Amino acid sequence: MKADIHPQYFDDAKVVCICGNTFTTGATVPEIRVEVCNKCHPFFTGEMKYVDTLGRVEKFQKRQEQAKTHIAQKTKKIEEKEQNKRPESLKEMLDLAKKQAAS
Repeated sequence: MKADIHPQYFDDAKVVCICGNTFTTGATVPEIRVEVCNKCHPFFTGEMKYVDTLGRVEKFQKRQEQAKTHIAQKTKKIEEKEQNKRPESLKEMLDLAKKQAAS
């Protein structure tokens, strides 16, 4: 191994969670701060809650709503295009005239 290229290793690095839980582990930094640990994570506690630290759930829901409105606008535009479609043949024109006369 080459000398003086590896970071300093701390055998007793302290890990501190937002919930107040602390434990020690080995790391290259003396202290680590985390947002979720095994004492407060929903998988380990069995509680049903979202662990959303950056607003990802709200962003996803916002994108879903935007997609729904986009799809609705697109289908409306397609329907309008179908209604304003010109007949391509004489047969289509006569069929259209028959439908209009019947109604």
